[in-house]
Amino acid sequence: MAAKDDLGRVGEQRAAAYLSGLGYEVLDRNWRCPAGEVDIVAARGALLCVVEVKTRTSLRFGHPFEALDDKKVRRLWRLAHAWVEAHPEQAAHSRVRLEAIGIVGPDPRSGALEHLVDLR
Repeated sequence: MAAKDDLGRVGEQRAAAYLSGLGYEVLDRNWRCPAGEVDIVAARGALLCVVEVKTRTSLRFGHPFEALDDKKVRRLWRLAHAWVEAHPEQAAHSRVRLEAIGIVGPDPRSGALEHLVDLR
């Protein structure tokens, strides 16, 4: 496995633990469909949150959130709707929201973590 893949996996583990600590229930991780992949799907009450995780060792190539352009956000919305359609048992979650977690640092277990709660 490439170092980049390890970095992303560890960053996603930290993000899931962070969300759990805030009271989110992590429902799914690395869910895939023909349209792509969702890093984390979590519930908080009636809210279903689709969370994109971006992990970087430094800001050398820009802040992690800079990768979340309009095209990526539209794709995340399509993936969110595909996840909901594939999981009708989760119908109790009446609203869907996109979120993002960015982690920057040489070790994602201790790097700076930022959480965008409502990605539009």
